[in-house]
Amino acid sequence: MATAAVIPSYNRVEPGSNQLAPASYPDCGAISSVDANAVATEWVESFNQALSGQDASAVERVFLQGSCWRDQLGLSWDYHSLYGSDKIIAFLNSAPKGSRVLSVKIDDSNATRKPTVAAVDFKGQVNGVASFLTVETDVGRGRGLVRLLQDTQDGNKWKAFTLFTAMHELKGHEETIGGNRPHGVDHGGQPGRKNWQERRVATENYEGDLEPTVLILGAGQGGLNAAARLHQLNVPTLIIDKNPRVGDNWRNRYHQLVLHDPVWYDHLAYVPFPINWPIFTPKDKLAEWFESYVRLLELNVWSSTTLTDAKWDDEKRQWTVTLIRKKSNGEEESRTLHPRHVIQATGHSGEMKMPSIKGMDSFKGDRLCHSSQFRGAEKIPESQSKRAIVVGCCNSGHDIAQDFYEHGYDVTIVQRSSTYVMSSKNGLEVLLGGLYEEGGPETDDADLMFMSIPNAMLKRMHQDATAEIKKRDDSLLKGLEKAGFKLDDGPDDAGFFMKYFQRGGGYYIDVGCSQLIIDGKIKIKQGQEIEEVKPNGLMFADGEMLEADEIIFATGYENMRGTARKIFGDELAERVKDVWGFDQEGEMRTMWRRTGHPGFWFFGGNLALCRYYSRMLALQIKAMEEGIMKYEDP
Repeated sequence: MATAAVIPSYNRVEPGSNQLAPASYPDCGAISSVDANAVATEWVESFNQALSGQDASAVERVFLQGSCWRDQLGLSWDYHSLYGSDKIIAFLNSAPKGSRVLSVKIDDSNATRKPTVAAVDFKGQVNGVASFLTVETDVGRGRGLVRLLQDTQDGNKWKAFTLFTAMHELKGHEETIGGNRPHGVDHGGQPGRKNWQERRVATENYEGDLEPTVLILGAGQGGLNAAARLHQLNVPTLIIDKNPRVGDNWRNRYHQLVLHDPVWYDHLAYVPFPINWPIFTPKDKLAEWFESYVRLLELNVWSSTTLTDAKWDDEKRQWTVTLIRKKSNGEEESRTLHPRHVIQATGHSGEMKMPSIKGMDSFKGDRLCHSSQFRGAEKIPESQSKRAIVVGCCNSGHDIAQDFYEHGYDVTIVQRSSTYVMSSKNGLEVLLGGLYEEGGPETDDADLMFMSIPNAMLKRMHQDATAEIKKRDDSLLKGLEKAGFKLDDGPDDAGFFMKYFQRGGGYYIDVGCSQLIIDGKIKIKQGQEIEEVKPNGLMFADGEMLEADEIIFATGYENMRGTARKIFGDELAERVKDVWGFDQEGEMRTMWRRTGHPGFWFFGGNLALCRYYSRMLALQIKAMEEGIMKYEDP
């Protein structure tokens, strides 16, 4: 009987999700001089005519073979990547109202957005015309981006290779920003009126009969961004967090933690970091910024608060939740609220994934814990020596190992499979250059350009990008291999982002630990499973025993669905779908979109994803609250 092929760890996906195949580029001839504006204008006219006439064949003629229309809340109340004109036509024909996208216009409001000659591939070998768009739907307005290539099979006609459309606002329910900002005061004689501070306290505490429409669990980047967007749409929102202070989810992590993503990538909605902000943000500085963000944007946050009971009423479409809130004076109060939506923003990862290994209770050393419980290494006297083992080889594992080394420990990292490694300098320069960098496009424009690339095409681009990073990091990677560290190039050789999207981990953005491994200052135990935890260390399957005073398991986290089960119970957990990894169209499963349980949403991801998708989540909730959308709508 044949045995099933073993999938390499770098190609593994979240259970139940799809292994996304890289897209391919069409065979397009070289272009000489071209009037980009004229090309884009002609295509927009043809596209709009096809939409207005509800003519499927005409729509098909404006898309290139192998093209993709990626849409977020424009065509439907969901996210779609429709690959090939046949799928585009089938989707439009099956929609109750046909195309909900009514028309697009060229957006030439700044130099980045106007039509221009641009490459659609990483190497710059497949060139065409790209243009930002403004989008009008039946209920809203949005933005988009089209990339046009010449069809060599049809007289070199310019057709869409990728089209991206995304709703950004609902007609009649625009955000309270810019020209729509609040007045701030009602002038005139109004006896007994409250000032801003009094109104703010009443709102923050939901005094009297005030009730939040949305309850958010977690005051990290997910919860804060989502609450900010909802606030600007006049949707009453309350965030609760078990920690005493906003930002403690970062403040309480290991001592030397600094973000691995650069400042230009990590802005929060509405309030970008100041121009003197460091490129890489220390955890405590980020925590302080989160606290300031809450005050600046008037977000309602109850810290030291836990949810003790939650019941959903399918008929009323409403929750009944009981909260225990510890006040600043030490007193506890119980509050029962009735939100119509609950957002679980406890991080895109769930509960800590702590392995169960024989003998764990027998360890007699100073510390054995998960990386999420690790607060930092302690400085040891020069007359003493201590040994630490870190199990796990991703960002946290490397950072913790480096922290131990810097505090004088003898350190070993246990690497059970393989890891994708890229240097911070070269990796981020290649992957984010031209988008998120000093002097780069406005953040909203950079987000649009990044999101406009369907994930299958992003995977193809990142195959080339990963090869370029590997070339630049050649000496680093060879040194790691010589030290016994096992490397991989990510799923289908597509590197960092695809590992993140497909399985949420398996990579290290090097900020110094790799050189310590190369120099032998941090040792590697590679390719062996842990057989048993002994009182003084770890025994491996090959019979080797490594002694340790401290053992840290940097072994990742469970799916968010597991956290939902722990908080809300089995009934909800069985009703919602699994989170993270790609669906059949190459969109992220369940996150930032309907979960399968009305009134319940998952929200998480890095700072950039939370900034971007907070708008999309808020629009869905606002549309439901205004009767524009029903939960069951396609």
